[in-house]
Amino acid sequence: MRHGPALILLLAMATPASAYIGPGAGLGAVALTVGLVLGAGLLLVGFLWYPLKRLLRRKKAGNQDR
Repeated sequence: MRHGPALILLLAMATPASAYIGPGAGLGAVALTVGLVLGAGLLLVGFLWYPLKRLLRRKKAGNQDR
């Protein structure tokens, strides 16, 4: 990626925008961000925890048969 240093330089020179976001849009943006983060966390739990739990249950059931 040859444009990395130029992009960093342009971002460092950026001036803050004098913009206003209303309270409804601001709270909506915060709620959306929190929802996305929690959704990604629950997705990881679903893909990692439940198969691991099933594997442990199967291993435990195998040990009880002996």
